[in-house]
Amino acid sequence: MAKETKTNAMRILDRLKIAYELNLYTCEEFHDAVQIADMLAQPYECSFKTLVAKGKSGGHYVFVIPIAEEVDLKAAAVAVGEKSVALIPVKDITALTGYVRGGVSPLGMKKVFPTVIDSRAESFERIIISGGRLGAQIFLSPQDLAGAVGAHFAPICA
Repeated sequence: MAKETKTNAMRILDRLKIAYELNLYTCEEFHDAVQIADMLAQPYECSFKTLVAKGKSGGHYVFVIPIAEEVDLKAAAVAVGEKSVALIPVKDITALTGYVRGGVSPLGMKKVFPTVIDSRAESFERIIISGGRLGAQIFLSPQDLAGAVGAHFAPICA
């Protein structure tokens, strides 16, 4: 793979010497994660999406959950020690994370935010996350992802 095609997420994994598999596919516009999984014949259970929320205190948080699930905002708030959290508006995603909608990876955002991975990820040897741009996925161990971003696991889905 040519160096210029690497995303921040890939560079971080390379720098940390974390093993991952890259899957590239053709995607020129936003499709939700379920549509992508259907297109690529991938199981929903081990495919994870990245959501960003803002807490009542003003801090931002990253939640990594199975693609067919919804985040339980109360459980997510508890997991990060906030009274409440709300998902950020779609229009703010790129400015806050550096990634475009549909290509948000929990790795390599503009800033490192406290991150929680849904506890269901722990039951898989590898999970699928965004590679940091449309048309790129990363397959890696959930424990390696947690180590790379300083995340913890918690039940955060509705």
